Amino acid sequence: MKHLPFMLYADGDGQIFEHPYLKMAGFFGANFSPIEPEDLIIMPEFSKLFYIPSCPPLGLDPKTGQLKTIYEMDMEGIPTTCFAVAVFLEPGFVRTHLPAADYSEKSFVLPSWAYGAVGFRDGQYWSAGFEVEYNERWDPRHYDDRELVPAISDFMEKNPAGPLVNHLTTCATESHCFAAKNLFLKRWEAPLPVSRKCNAACLGCLSLQPGASFEASHERIRFTPSMEEIVNLAVAHLNYAPEAIVSFGQGCEGEPLTEYELIADSIREIRRQTRKGTINLNTNGSFPDRIRKIAAYGLDSIRISLNSARPEFYTAYYRPRGYGFDDVMDAIALSREMGLYTMINYLVFPGISDQAAEVDALTALISKTGINFLHLKNLCIDPAFYLEKMPATGEKGIGMRKMAEHLAERFPDLDLGYFNQPVR
Repeated sequence: MKHLPFMLYADGDGQIFEHPYLKMAGFFGANFSPIEPEDLIIMPEFSKLFYIPSCPPLGLDPKTGQLKTIYEMDMEGIPTTCFAVAVFLEPGFVRTHLPAADYSEKSFVLPSWAYGAVGFRDGQYWSAGFEVEYNERWDPRHYDDRELVPAISDFMEKNPAGPLVNHLTTCATESHCFAAKNLFLKRWEAPLPVSRKCNAACLGCLSLQPGASFEASHERIRFTPSMEEIVNLAVAHLNYAPEAIVSFGQGCEGEPLTEYELIADSIREIRRQTRKGTINLNTNGSFPDRIRKIAAYGLDSIRISLNSARPEFYTAYYRPRGYGFDDVMDAIALSREMGLYTMINYLVFPGISDQAAEVDALTALISKTGINFLHLKNLCIDPAFYLEKMPATGEKGIGMRKMAEHLAERFPDLDLGYFNQPVR
């Protein structure tokens, strides 16, 4: 236990403190799980710290080895209510443990962030996680708004303003979407959101939370872009941006397959004008036949999202309407058959994604379909809310790191990572 950092707690103003003797603890799902030395990394520079209102922290007593809940701490003689602290890791890092917090008195749903365990030792914050991919193109150091603002002004001067450009300006400046920033900085992956509608009601939807007790992270697009504007933006970006990707299917829209005809026609015209770069589709994979049409018109890559390779877990999270788990499995297989660079956007959650039954199901899926790339993407959701909605199995996880190591050993040709890849 000597290797463990000290537990963190916060007061009602969000000020963060280290506990004088209790050690950092972490959970897999609803179960306590010891944090091993190999799980600890110095908190990446661009990570964010959160405190969790109404939820006291749990720490490990180094004398007894038992968990202890801290409800109050003495602050200069004043009893002060304590709240748990969590980390949202910088992109490219996978959390291995959830925060050790008591959610029992919480009467609301936390905003959609990926809450992870964090502590403090030797003047530094330490988080429980590992880096699955470093990608220069997504390094936060390259997304300085002091460069973005003049780039947007220059873009507006040289390009006709339209609804899609105006929407992406808001995404870049208010939602701080890196992909939207790339459009104006004329590089790498840029977004092409098109869909106002969705055929799923995901628990952790980033753009629509009707009647929920927390706000969505992004404002969903409220119009359908014209094919002309889509094509003009895409062709210019693909022709002139280095390592260019344009992607349909963003956090600020619904399901792009609900606008499959617009996407297919746009791709056909884009590819009539340029053969450069990668055209990508991020999707829930709900309609294999629609993917077939889009792919035939010139799609290069596809990323299909899953929270689980088990149908009961998938359905509990995505709550699909008009399609089912088998349709998604068919879409993955079809994508590979049609020669698309096929990725699974695997939304991982410690204690569920690393259950042995889940690892077996994912292994079978990869073996059957031969996907090219597996994203290990931290699922952004209130941990207690997610666990409440998922089927209870009683099975403990083997650990996120062990899960990743198993996949790397079992599938040496499979790329594990975090970010979309340009097709070479």
